[in-house]
Amino acid sequence: MRKLLLLVLFVSVTMVTYAGGYRVSVQGQRAMAMGHTGVAVVNSAELVFFNPAGLVYLENKINVSVGASAIFTDVIFQNEELGISAETDNSVGTPLNLYASYQVNDWMSVGLGVYTPYGSEVTWPTDWAGSQLVNNIDLAAIYIQPVVSFKLSDHFSIGGGPIYVTGNVNFNRNASRTTTDIEGVRSNITIDDSGVSNWGWSIGAMFNPVDNLRLGFSYRSEIILESDGGEATFANFPNSTGAPANGTTSFNAELPLPAELTVGLSYEYNKWLFAFDYNRQYWDVYESLDINFGNGRNSINPRNYKNSSVYRFGVQYAATEKITLRAGYYRDETPVQPGFFAPETPRNDSDGFSGGLSFAVTSKLAIDASFFYLRFEETDASYDFGTSSTGGTETFGGTYKSSAFAPGLGLTYKL
Repeated sequence: MRKLLLLVLFVSVTMVTYAGGYRVSVQGQRAMAMGHTGVAVVNSAELVFFNPAGLVYLENKINVSVGASAIFTDVIFQNEELGISAETDNSVGTPLNLYASYQVNDWMSVGLGVYTPYGSEVTWPTDWAGSQLVNNIDLAAIYIQPVVSFKLSDHFSIGGGPIYVTGNVNFNRNASRTTTDIEGVRSNITIDDSGVSNWGWSIGAMFNPVDNLRLGFSYRSEIILESDGGEATFANFPNSTGAPANGTTSFNAELPLPAELTVGLSYEYNKWLFAFDYNRQYWDVYESLDINFGNGRNSINPRNYKNSSVYRFGVQYAATEKITLRAGYYRDETPVQPGFFAPETPRNDSDGFSGGLSFAVTSKLAIDASFFYLRFEETDASYDFGTSSTGGTETFGGTYKSSAFAPGLGLTYKL
């Protein structure tokens, strides 16, 4: 349950990337096909997310980009010494995005983005070996981001605006490996909350020293999400001294969502476009997830995350007047340190491979397609701060193998 909240407030901001936490980074079909590069790429309204400063360089007065992906994930756990193993249900997340920009005049553009960077499900088998940490998580979030972009010269622009996020989460885990009611049903706790929201902000800049070279900068602020008065349900606890009463109560918790900095460049050569982004996520603010229940119980859950980086590479080739091809690669570091690896977000260092294309149906409308395959390094890891049935701490660990695959489709319209 405590881990739940690590996601409960997940409805966080638009930061992080796939980096070992709970983020699903699919914020645009064109960018995704190029390894999720975009801070210095000017080709669609996806700039609302990647770098609002670039909106003033779009050629058309109105630009709209919409898209959706289907993310298929799989996690396998095994502990050979104990002879136990488990595999998550093949769950499907469906992140969505909608971006629009409008050129007010030669030096100013405005835009709006609505997207879902947190929208996935993890379901382990009922009462599996790690059920005292997590049985299942179901979460979703919607981000709404208005932006404004100013061209200070033909070579330099700035942009940014506020970020509003709202979301919901449902999380379930068993109380311990051994605690049951009188009929032998394992005790469990479910946490549920919706409408968790808060504000943040973003700022970006773009510098074009020559016609075929762009440099980009984007920063998103830290956001602290607070769950105040969510519902927690305690079920199947024994009627004994020291056990919590069965039924519902409230809970309060907060989660700091780290600031994120991205810098990068793009270079055009004939029909080719090359892009590189460096993304830094300041996860060290996430030291612990503490939950206070209305029945007087508390749950203290150390996290001790570290700052992490993502290195993204992308390439684009204009094959014909109607077809543009894209490909990319990125290396994603996990923020999770040894001893803090929890199965509700089983993410390790990973390599991502992506590709896609755009097909111009008309001069105003194009179909965008993308895919990515994310391979996490196999890791022997543990979480050393779980709560045992006696109230002490216990370790749960083993070998994790994880992967994700996501095809996506979108439309780009310009007028």
